[in-house]
Amino acid sequence: MSDSGGGATRRYGVGMLVLCWALILAMLVWWFQGQLDERTRPNASLAGQSLSSGEPLTLSRNRSGHFVAPGTINDQPVTFLLDTGATYVSVSEALAERLQLPLGRDARFTTANGVSHGALTTLDAVSLAGLSQREVRGAIVPGMHDEVVLLGMSFLGEFDINMRGQQMTLTPVDGAGGVR
Repeated sequence: MSDSGGGATRRYGVGMLVLCWALILAMLVWWFQGQLDERTRPNASLAGQSLSSGEPLTLSRNRSGHFVAPGTINDQPVTFLLDTGATYVSVSEALAERLQLPLGRDARFTTANGVSHGALTTLDAVSLAGLSQREVRGAIVPGMHDEVVLLGMSFLGEFDINMRGQQMTLTPVDGAGGVR
């Protein structure tokens, strides 16, 4: 006589054990992915968020030490790298083409990578979590990565900037921050 019922029960038990471990592994991967996203993109939750007029915005550094946040240029979603050392809001040639930005006069830019030539432009609307401005001076810089826009002082200059530890707070000055 064979014990075929016991073999089926054993296979069922092994299958449940494998399924349990697969679920645990999947949950760990999901949790670690969330942790990694939070460290590389701590301000991602700002996408589509809008602050009340005059309300300060606080950003957190990513694990590379930069302040990166989602925003829009001319109502198109972009990723900003806040750069208080940049004069203008600087975009790549490819992004400028996608946004159909008008080319202004030729300009020479001094960057961390040396001297670069590009063009000045005007951005109709720039927004960072509801901190919005119109007619912002910008620069189209060849060789920039398409994914990131340098958010320079032509936008940031309208805010009090306070950096403390791992956070940067932008507070609108004299009515700036709402659409102007």
